[in-house]
Amino acid sequence: MKTLQSTDLKNIINNSLEKSISYKDYRNLVEELVAKTSTTGNEKTEALANYTMLNSKRMKRWDKTIKLSEEVKEKVSKSIVNQTWLVLTESWCGDAAHLMPVMNKIAGLNENIAFKVVLRDQNQALMHQFLTNGAQAIPKLIIIDNTTKAVVNTFGPRPSEATKLVSNYRAKHGKLTSEFKENLQHWYNKNKGQNAISDLVSLF
Repeated sequence: MKTLQSTDLKNIINNSLEKSISYKDYRNLVEELVAKTSTTGNEKTEALANYTMLNSKRMKRWDKTIKLSEEVKEKVSKSIVNQTWLVLTESWCGDAAHLMPVMNKIAGLNENIAFKVVLRDQNQALMHQFLTNGAQAIPKLIIIDNTTKAVVNTFGPRPSEATKLVSNYRAKHGKLTSEFKENLQHWYNKNKGQNAISDLVSLF
């Protein structure tokens, strides 16, 4: 992708980085919200709180079960990079619950990658720099070179195969139905993070 280097963007990124937390702290935050029957984000509803509870279980499961091949481990661990992976998310987001554990696992393979998390609704200036087809779609991973402070790549809000499924369904039906969204969750469970792993490793 074209490298983004504007001073304004760098300032926006720096402001968000100052508010960022680690993946571990994000997981703890979600657990605390589940205990309070609450959610991140500006909108607080029972439905979103229920999604947060469901997503906490998903992340806990993926944290334990995601498998990385030896080839992936070797490629990422030996890559000469100095990066920060900054992801925009919210606890109620189903796609994020499936993808953030994958991002964390991949980033954790290389000591020169710092994985940081920020909340979308608290970082609107940053979110508006990384819209997907004009929408504030999350999760959105922003990969920053720590030396130049430039954005060198992005990933999200879905892995490539899921993106095609969504695009094809929307083109045929006009919108995503609850039935499709449920089927997409089944796809994530069946795929076991492998498409996201492939997409992320291709960025190295």
